[in-house]
Amino acid sequence: TEECGWDGGDCAEFNTKYPGCKVHKPSSIGDGECDGGESNTEECGWDGGDCAEFNTKYPGCKVHKPSSIGDGECDGGESNTEECGWD
Repeated sequence: TEECGWDGGDCAEFNTKYPGCKVHKPSSIGDGECDGGESNTEECGWDGGDCAEFNTKYPGCKVHKPSSIGDGECDGGESNTEECGWD
């Protein structure tokens, strides 16, 4: 936050690159793993590009753990939908 000096400047680059991205763990953006949820949004650059392949393969699939889709285990719930390829 501004009141905290953007974490002493540690978040300056992140805030410049993703000004509308509000996640609990900014270091997870662009770390090579599609995190989903609040990270897989336009404001967060689709998790810094980590979710590009997932979003292309499963457009409209909104899950908190994209790595569970198509992993050989039927997860049910939000994963067991047409948008998510019936998991």
